[in-house]
Amino acid sequence: MNEDKATRFHRLRRRAVVLTACWTVLLLAWLLASGASAALRSAAQGRLHAWLPASLLTPAVAAWCGFAIALIHEVGALPFAFFTGFVLERRFGLSRQSAVEWMKDHAKALGLGFLFLPAAAAFVYATLVLWPEGWWVIVAGGTVLVSGILAWLAPVVLLPLFFKAAPLQNAALRQRLTDMATRAGVPVTEIYEWRLSDRTSRANAALTGFGRTRRILMSDTLLAEYSEDEIEAVLAHELAHHVHHDVWRALVFEAVVAAAGLWTSARVFAVAVPWLGLGGAADVAGLPLLALTVMTVSFIALPVANAFSRWQERRADRFALEITRNPDAFISAMRRLAARNLAEDDPSPFARIFFYTHPPVGDRLAYAKRWALRQARQTGRRGTSPSARPST
Repeated sequence: MNEDKATRFHRLRRRAVVLTACWTVLLLAWLLASGASAALRSAAQGRLHAWLPASLLTPAVAAWCGFAIALIHEVGALPFAFFTGFVLERRFGLSRQSAVEWMKDHAKALGLGFLFLPAAAAFVYATLVLWPEGWWVIVAGGTVLVSGILAWLAPVVLLPLFFKAAPLQNAALRQRLTDMATRAGVPVTEIYEWRLSDRTSRANAALTGFGRTRRILMSDTLLAEYSEDEIEAVLAHELAHHVHHDVWRALVFEAVVAAAGLWTSARVFAVAVPWLGLGGAADVAGLPLLALTVMTVSFIALPVANAFSRWQERRADRFALEITRNPDAFISAMRRLAARNLAEDDPSPFARIFFYTHPPVGDRLAYAKRWALRQARQTGRRGTSPSARPST
């Protein structure tokens, strides 16, 4: 792995992410402090008042303002998104897309965002009107419900909007991966070849969805260039997340953070409404304040969220080693993936805390080597090989 190249890539990417966050905060603060948010609310009320009953006016105004703010935000955020998603990826040999292809994908993602954000704003302000005391509890519950539905629909509705996938044609590999999933206790409906090669040189694998929408996705870049042992090791890691119910754990954690952010927003509204001249907590002019408060709480919780995620990933690595009993394949796969995807071997403490949801590759390799050494000592006393695979 070219560590200097990887470090440079991630440093530039992190700077762009920080600048995007700064733009978001500055925009929301300006909308609130300048009175522009109140002007947006008044304009929306003027346009919608004659068309809607009073009971629907506040949610409709919130949706209108949410869309307008999202549109203004995109104007400033687009250069940073283009730099990180296209310029930087092309410069470091990761992207295979043209600028037009990237813009098409970005437009699809924006379209989904422009549908979701106004709907979310309307829901929040409808609850503020109907349940002014406990609105934050209902919104937090709705956030978790929507997240769960999206996770369930992702393999069959969202991913096909951006990627092509077809059932894996390699019958022997498909049977081998299915057998491993069965040993892990994860029922899988189908294994798909995930076409990434027309967009990126990266290699990846994932187990998405749950219940009837559960899918194994193997990128064509992974299938074409990695050994079956390496592919199995990569997939074993993904299977671990479902064995340990990590999707549900993530939803619970998200619920806690969402509830904390929304509860804090309720407390902030109680203090800031008279100071900012708002008509009450349900005044849509306070939408930027709500967003800023939730963002602040999410940022404060980010180190804890990332640490929790890294713990889950370390546990998934251990599971992969234990179910495959093939540390050589795991180490080889991690090294090759790190080199191909430009993963940092040893990022700074700041980067680990605020940007890393997975342990750095150096830590993962060190753990796998320690695991192999322990197995060698244990099996050596029994006269067996530490890489011996169990019969199935």
